[in-house]
Amino acid sequence: MRILRVALLVSIGVTAACFASVPVATDVAFLHPFGAPTRPFSPAVRVGNLIYLAGQIGTDASASGAVVSGGIAAETRQTLENIKQTLAAVGSSMDRVVKCTVFMADMKEWDAMNAVYRTYFTAPNYPARSALGANGLALNAKVEIECIAAAK
Repeated sequence: MRILRVALLVSIGVTAACFASVPVATDVAFLHPFGAPTRPFSPAVRVGNLIYLAGQIGTDASASGAVVSGGIAAETRQTLENIKQTLAAVGSSMDRVVKCTVFMADMKEWDAMNAVYRTYFTAPNYPARSALGANGLALNAKVEIECIAAAK
């Protein structure tokens, strides 16, 4: 029984030591480059040197904020322009993007989305990326992209 208690205490000590060395982010900034949010999320959050962007869809800059017409290529282009604009407003740029997640309403449009996507990044230094099909996106968009970028 004594050996079991000693082993348990050693295990707890090792676990505590591991967690004690994990840094805690204290420099978190919620960024609202275009004014107060109208929805319950921040467009960008900076934690240390990383900027996490909320998912973007291909809405235009007009007062209506409607998704652009023209299909997946037009929506992907507008989505990436929105990301580019947001990154610039919070102190980063497309060449600092390290990870993207792409949500698509129809995975059959993968090639058309990729044709536009690749024009926003420089080969061979594309960001890491995940992509998945979704059963419905906000405003019936065909594509939504979220990114993580390093600050300048």
